[in-house]
Amino acid sequence: MTDLNALKIAEARDALRNGDVTSKDLTEACLKAIEGAGALGAFVHHTPELALKQAAAADTRLRGSDAAPAMCGIPLGIKDLFCTKGVASQAGSRILEGFKPEYESTVSQNLLDAGSVMLGKLNMDEFAMGSSNETSVYGNAVNPWRRGNDDAALTPGGSSGGSASAVAADLCLGATGTDTGGSIRQPAAFTGITGIKPTYGRCSRWGIVAFASSLDQAGPMTKDVRDAAIMLEAMCGHDPKDSTSADLPVPNFEAMLTGDIKGKTIGIPREYRMDGMPAEIEKLWSAGTAMMKDAGAKIVDISLPHTKYALPAYYVIAPAEASSNLARYDGVRYGHRAKLAPGDGITEMYEKTRAEGFGSEVQRRVMIGTYVLSAGFYDAYYNRARKVRALIKRDFDEVFAQGVDAILTPATPSAAFGLGEMAGADPVQMYLNDVFTVTVNLAGLPGISVPAGLDAQGLPLGLQLIGRPWEEGDLLNCAYALETAAGFVAKPGKWW
Repeated sequence: MTDLNALKIAEARDALRNGDVTSKDLTEACLKAIEGAGALGAFVHHTPELALKQAAAADTRLRGSDAAPAMCGIPLGIKDLFCTKGVASQAGSRILEGFKPEYESTVSQNLLDAGSVMLGKLNMDEFAMGSSNETSVYGNAVNPWRRGNDDAALTPGGSSGGSASAVAADLCLGATGTDTGGSIRQPAAFTGITGIKPTYGRCSRWGIVAFASSLDQAGPMTKDVRDAAIMLEAMCGHDPKDSTSADLPVPNFEAMLTGDIKGKTIGIPREYRMDGMPAEIEKLWSAGTAMMKDAGAKIVDISLPHTKYALPAYYVIAPAEASSNLARYDGVRYGHRAKLAPGDGITEMYEKTRAEGFGSEVQRRVMIGTYVLSAGFYDAYYNRARKVRALIKRDFDEVFAQGVDAILTPATPSAAFGLGEMAGADPVQMYLNDVFTVTVNLAGLPGISVPAGLDAQGLPLGLQLIGRPWEEGDLLNCAYALETAAGFVAKPGKWW
């Protein structure tokens, strides 16, 4: 058998059921892989004792019943913004240093209830604000892939960079991520794995450290589409503790993976053809379109006219919500508190704590958010952005009303870039990484990134499929057909 940590979730599930392997075996293989992968910076809080305890419980459960859930015994990594009981949950920020929640987020609890094993917490951009995992208090997460013979460290994408790196390097069988403007799909594309952001409201946000509450959504990051379907089903479900959680039944997503997309209509949005788009991205998109056509889908050109306003609207709405959400971090109740000088009062405590606790990107976005919500600018910026958001959603509604089942686009405007290569650039250059993904969050739709090819330097490139609201099963099936046709099996060469 291959290295146990290299198994996919579906393979491990079947091996556990057949008695070929135990959860303890799987967990130990992953823990050993994590030990040797410090150079990747993927795991930031290690919980080996807890993992082995959970693995032993899963093995007992598997022996005692044939009806154990599909995720029972599967070792996972959990992104650092999911609150995990008794385990540090910092959201990659200094301001939450020392915070160990007394409760479990609903998503991580759902996974625990299904019998999965938590190996530890994964690196991420501070408060999920970033596209390269360079704003983390723990230091950079590193992509396991390299450019040809060049040994420059590459970004795994952000904000779920640790999750992407850990799954791509076989440190765990799957990982949780969150996606506010592309933070599951962009890192998945950069590291050659699958990542799905479900419809807003499909996964509970309770117990997830908030960035922008109307955009954040949790989802799985896995080695292929089947694994994404298995893990997503375990993560979803109605949660009365979250007022935005949808009270809808969760289908068996895996059972919907037939690979048959005959008669489906796939839309190709003309607005996603950007000026200066690399030829490789254009070529991959055309190849993906041909694959879907060969699989029996009908290809139609569509228009999403308000796409060009998506990035500016997103970078008004997301910081506005962030400035409101992050106001609770003041050094009073939990986390970091600055040392005060004699005579300092509460105002100085707030100022010093936030100056020390928040990194520069978080400070930048909080200030932008505070500005656009201020009395003189609320209508000029925030209200206008909300109106644009409504128009973007309407564009999608109209396309779906015309009979389009899914929309095919690139996932990212380029392959992974080097860590530090954007350091001197205008922040907007970094924000442009989200150009293909933010529309999906603004409209609350499901979107998935599937690895579909390599660029000239041997780096993975991903394609994105956008689905109808609440039809993740259908979207996963379209992604499964694309995955099958693309036949992507490349893995990064081990250097760490």
